[in-house]
Amino acid sequence: MVGAVLKQTKTRWRRDGGAARNDGNRTPVAVLGATGIVGQRLVRMLEGHPWFRLAEVAGSERRSGSRYGEAVRWSVGGDPPARAAALTLMSPRTVPASPLVLSALPSAAARETEPALARAGKIVCTNASAHRMRPDTPLIVPEVNPESIRAVERQPWRAAGGALVANPNCVVVALAMALSPLDRAFRVEAATVVTLQALSGAGIGGLGAVPMAGNAIPWIPGEEKKIGPELNKILGTEIEVAVAVNRVPVLDGHMAHVFAKLGRRAPVRDAIQALRDFRPPDSARGLPTLPERPLVVRTEPDRPQPRLDADAAGGMAVTVGRVRRAPPPHDLAFVVVAHNGVRGAAGACLANAELGAGHLAADS
Repeated sequence: MVGAVLKQTKTRWRRDGGAARNDGNRTPVAVLGATGIVGQRLVRMLEGHPWFRLAEVAGSERRSGSRYGEAVRWSVGGDPPARAAALTLMSPRTVPASPLVLSALPSAAARETEPALARAGKIVCTNASAHRMRPDTPLIVPEVNPESIRAVERQPWRAAGGALVANPNCVVVALAMALSPLDRAFRVEAATVVTLQALSGAGIGGLGAVPMAGNAIPWIPGEEKKIGPELNKILGTEIEVAVAVNRVPVLDGHMAHVFAKLGRRAPVRDAIQALRDFRPPDSARGLPTLPERPLVVRTEPDRPQPRLDADAAGGMAVTVGRVRRAPPPHDLAFVVVAHNGVRGAAGACLANAELGAGHLAADS
């Protein structure tokens, strides 16, 4: 049933040349964790989406029953979309009526809630880390490994029509996008990564102004151990990854300095060309949320910068710059910037939902 609903939506969208349809022709979507920063971005990105319409929002138990517009502490600029603001906030324990669920739940809550929804026949696309490393959970960046969506067929709840699809850590999205074309062209054998991560990555209740004013904190709980395993799962590699993470007083936009050891020689000119030539595979092209050119390459010596580059392509493109030779044991160095809240979280989750809609439509 879920596949049939998504197939109808996608078919109408293609038939009408990509134009948004009325509410009756778009797939209803529920957003879990809708009052948090990632949930708020999902709510905003669903406004006017050509395939999906926001039908349900869920938040904390104590706020359930309130109007979304009254319960949310809106933190992503402007005001909540009017139709979203009028929705009643559901309890996180309620099974949504919508066939498609976008989850911005904290990992602790996601651990039990998301499989339960998949068992109930829901297609769940999650931003949480709880299930990313399950062997049967696709961990997807659509431009890099869309074929991994087929892993849902091994999930125990697939017979009921449900599925669980995850997007990676917000830094890993950017790393995967930048390293994928380099790995294909030159074979990446190892990487050293130093991140400078924005405040918004800590969430609404994260670090306050006083600890971060004029400061940088060289630790983010649980962050370093995620990056290598998630990156390798997406790329299908066994790259040795050394990581150091830092929280810096930047609002939005994670930056990473990357030093890569390559399997074969890569002149800087050829590495830049490989990055510029990167395009999504056929199965990911035309998804409404994804830009045609997912990688932007800057040649200025002082770019990319979070303030200037995080919003590339509405926040959905990853920007790479300062591509240069690196001394042994590394071969190539570069800097990558991505909008952690959009490309690294809400937009990544939404793009996976679009990819999942295509896969399920093809199988229906």
